Amino acid sequence: MDLGDMREFKYTIRDKRGFHAQPAGFFVREAGTFPCAVRVVRDGKTADGKKIFAVLGLGVRCGQEIVLETEGDQEEEAMISLSRFLRENL
Repeated sequence: MDLGDMREFKYTIRDKRGFHAQPAGFFVREAGTFPCAVRVVRDGKTADGKKIFAVLGLGVRCGQEIVLETEGDQEEEAMISLSRFLRENL
């Protein structure tokens, strides 16, 4: 495990409904397939990317920027998969 590194990806939500329940559910399910930590950050608030209510609790709306962070085992693979999900679905 690489403890000194962390991957980061900034993304502006384009879906007019924001980061709503359906894509959040798929995102959390995908995040859970990786052993690394997954975090979603908006305006300084951080949510565990593997917990649906934490992600929804950020209240991310269309036009808002989030930061996706992955850290730990398979962080790069997780970042590739999750950032692709964001680009394709939100």
